[in-house]
Amino acid sequence: MRLRHADAEEFLAMLGHELRNPLAPITTALELMRLHSDEPLRVVRARETIERQVEHLTRLIDDLLDVSRLTRGKIELRREAVVLSTLVARAIEGARPVIDARGQRLTLELPDEPVAFSADPARLEQVLANLLNNAAKYTDVGGRIWLSAGVAGDHVVLSVRDSGAGLDPEIRDRVFDLFVQGPDAHAYARGGLGIGLTLARRLVEMHGGTIEARSKGPGWGSEFIVRLPIVPVFLVATNGHRRSDPLRAGPSRKILVVDDNVDAADALAELLRDFGHDVRAAHDGPSAIEQAGLHQPDIVFLDIGMPGCDGYEVARRMRTELGLKATLVALTGYGEARHRRLSRDAGFDEHVTKPVDVRKLEKLLTTSGR
Repeated sequence: MRLRHADAEEFLAMLGHELRNPLAPITTALELMRLHSDEPLRVVRARETIERQVEHLTRLIDDLLDVSRLTRGKIELRREAVVLSTLVARAIEGARPVIDARGQRLTLELPDEPVAFSADPARLEQVLANLLNNAAKYTDVGGRIWLSAGVAGDHVVLSVRDSGAGLDPEIRDRVFDLFVQGPDAHAYARGGLGIGLTLARRLVEMHGGTIEARSKGPGWGSEFIVRLPIVPVFLVATNGHRRSDPLRAGPSRKILVVDDNVDAADALAELLRDFGHDVRAAHDGPSAIEQAGLHQPDIVFLDIGMPGCDGYEVARRMRTELGLKATLVALTGYGEARHRRLSRDAGFDEHVTKPVDVRKLEKLLTTSGR
């Protein structure tokens, strides 16, 4: 992925704009929580604002990293049994905050009978969520979005249609190209980096499918149609519900959380204590090694990028000097294959990218330990 100088400047301007957008409401919400700490309802609303904006930042960063991985051929599909209705429900769940915030009406059409096929559910959820977010972005407040999913012959067909800005022929032909945006992009009126549709196309093609954009022109709305070949499966888990009570299952663990970001370490430690675990926190490498020797934790959540004695060195010393048998979990902002390899070589059992997903924590805490 190589940009001309002018394109690079334009992209960096868009990136700065998109990063500042969620930071503004986060800053405001934190101030509201400080001013109204004795008013629970206002604190809850402020917290929900922060959660939504953090999710937006996470998606933005994930999209940027995925574009880089795709261009280098570093993404592999993890196929499993997928139930169409569950896939659609989870994609809607991801896009719902944007749709609701703009007061838009979403109409859903699904087949009467269950449809199951083999695919990478996380990647197809990403495709559909990107299409829904794109529809919401380019549809005015109070507009309409239609999502239909079904089977045509030997293909699953997904359609996302909106009553929004529409596409002129030039944009329609280039809409899946990297960094291409729709109407008003020059003023950042709609937001985004112009990478969501590029990701959608590449991920659909990796599944052997196709994606196309349709529009009668500006002001007539748009429709994006995904066609995926049905790869049969022989065993399908039909329960697509997510657990609503994470981290409560399983035995209590002795846990050590290590991060030089004091807020990050203490917040994670507090969350784990709330769910019944015996948790200690350390904020540098030497303290982490001392704590591990004294308390012999079952699980260590260990940041990699610490100054001085980094996470790799701490992990090696815990294994060699202390003989620690605990499950070591690397916490890092780096998720590339070479970073995972470095973690494994240093003695880590797991490699988790920040921010930590609660469902990932649940899985680790219920399956790990001495």
